[in-house]
Amino acid sequence: MSEDAKWNWSEDEIKRVGYRVVDMISDYLTRLPSRPVFQPCPPDLIDGFVDGPLPQAGENVDALLDEFTSKVASFPFGNGHPRFFGWVNSPPAVIGVFAEALAAAMNPSCAGGNHAAIYVERQVIQWFKKLLDFPMSGSMGLLVSGGSMANLTGLTVARHVKSPNVRKEGMQSLPKRAIAYMSSEGHSCVRKALELLGFGSDNIRTIPVDDSLKMRVADLELTIRRDLEEGHLPVVATVSAGTASTGAIDPLNGIHEVCRRHGVWFHVDAAYGGPAILTDRHRADLSPLKDADSLALDPHKWMYVPVEAGLALVRDGAAMRDAFSLVPPYIRTDGNSAGVLGLPWFSEYGFQQTRGFRALKVWMALKLHGVDGYTHAIDHDLVLADRLAERVRQSGDLELLTQPSLSIVCFRYAPPRLRHDEEMLNQLNKRLLESVQLGGQAFLSSTTIRGAFSLRACIINHRSTEEDIDLLVNHVRLIGESLE
Repeated sequence: MSEDAKWNWSEDEIKRVGYRVVDMISDYLTRLPSRPVFQPCPPDLIDGFVDGPLPQAGENVDALLDEFTSKVASFPFGNGHPRFFGWVNSPPAVIGVFAEALAAAMNPSCAGGNHAAIYVERQVIQWFKKLLDFPMSGSMGLLVSGGSMANLTGLTVARHVKSPNVRKEGMQSLPKRAIAYMSSEGHSCVRKALELLGFGSDNIRTIPVDDSLKMRVADLELTIRRDLEEGHLPVVATVSAGTASTGAIDPLNGIHEVCRRHGVWFHVDAAYGGPAILTDRHRADLSPLKDADSLALDPHKWMYVPVEAGLALVRDGAAMRDAFSLVPPYIRTDGNSAGVLGLPWFSEYGFQQTRGFRALKVWMALKLHGVDGYTHAIDHDLVLADRLAERVRQSGDLELLTQPSLSIVCFRYAPPRLRHDEEMLNQLNKRLLESVQLGGQAFLSSTTIRGAFSLRACIINHRSTEEDIDLLVNHVRLIGESLE
C-alpha cells in the first residue's frame, strides 16, 4: 500500500479492511466468555508500549491489525465478560460499537450548526427528559464524557444561579462564604468538581449517612440552618441515586424538601442508578429525579452504551446558557432550522467547544432496544444481584456487609471461627480479592464499609447468567478456604 493509497483509500480497500475489522469485532465479542476475565499485560508488552519508538515509516494495514489482535485485544480490561463484576463498567451494546464507527466516518464537530448530528442529540436529550419525567419545556441538557463532566456541568450552573456575579468577580469576591453539601458516600468526582469550582474543602460540608449508607436528611437540615445562622450562603446539595460504593439511593424526596425550603440547588448524581427508574422495583425511589435542578446520568453505565456517553440535564435551560455562554445576550439568537447556524449551539451550554458525535450510539441503542428492552435488561441484572445476595446468605462462610441496593452486592469471606477478628478478616479478603482478580475466572472490586474490607460485585451485564453467579460464589469460597 503506497503512501498515497494510505491517505486515499479505494472503495475496495475500505471494504476489504472493513470486513476484516468486523470479523475481528465478532471474534472478540463472541469468544470473550471462553477467555480469562482479566489477565494483566506482561512486563515486556508494557515496556514496548511505554518505551517503544515513534513510528517513522508507516506500517502495512494488515500487520497493524495483527498487532492490535495480539497486543491490545488480548489484554482487555475485562468488562465485556459475563463474569466481570467490578466497578460500574458494562459491556458494549453491539449496535453501539457499529454506531461509533459510523459516527467516526461522519466525524462532525457537534458544537452546533445545522446538521443532522445536532438534531440527533436534541432528540436523545428529549427522550431522557421523558424517561425521567423531567420538565420538557425550559430545561436543557447535553451529552458529555461521563458522570464527572455531567456533575461538573450541573454544579457550575448551580454556582452561577446562587452567585450571579461569579463569572465577573470570581469566588473570592462573594459577600458570603459559598457552601456545598454532599454525603460521606458521595462520589469523589463531585468533590473534585466542587473544588474546581472554587468551593475549597473547608466549604464542602460532608453529611453523615445512616445504617443503610444513605444521607441523613435531618443532619442536612441542621447543617444548612447552622450555615444560615452564621451568615453563609448555602449553594447546592449533591445527592446520590445509586452510590458507586454500595448502590445506596439517598432519600431524594426528603432532601428535595429541605433544599426547596432553604433555597438550595438540588443536584442529583444518578450516573449509575438513574436508568433503574424504568423498573417497577425502583420507580418510586427514583421518581424525584424529575424534581432535580440538575442531574447527571451515564448511558455508558447501566444502558450499556460504549464509553464515552454521559448526560447532564438542567431544569433552567436559560441559566445553563448564562453559566457557560460567551455570546453576549444582546446578540444571542434562538436560531432556526433554515439557517446555517441552526439552533443555539451546544457549546453555549457546556464547557466543550469541539464535541464528538456521542449521540449516535445512544440514539441507535435506544431505537434498537426500546424502553421495553432496557427495562428487561436492567431487571435481569437486579434478579442476578438478588441471587448473589441469597447465595451469600445461605453460605455459612460468607457474610453480607450491607443490604444490597440496585445491582451492587457487598460481602466478604468470613468463616465463623474468624468473625471475632476484624483485622484478620480484612487481610484475608484483600488476599482473596487479588487471587480472584488474577485468577481469570471472575472479577470483583472492593470497598470499605464501616471499616470492614468488602468484596464488591456490581452486576450490569446483560450477558451474565445464573450460572455465572453460582460460579463466582463457589470460586470465592474455594479460594477463601485455601487462604485460611
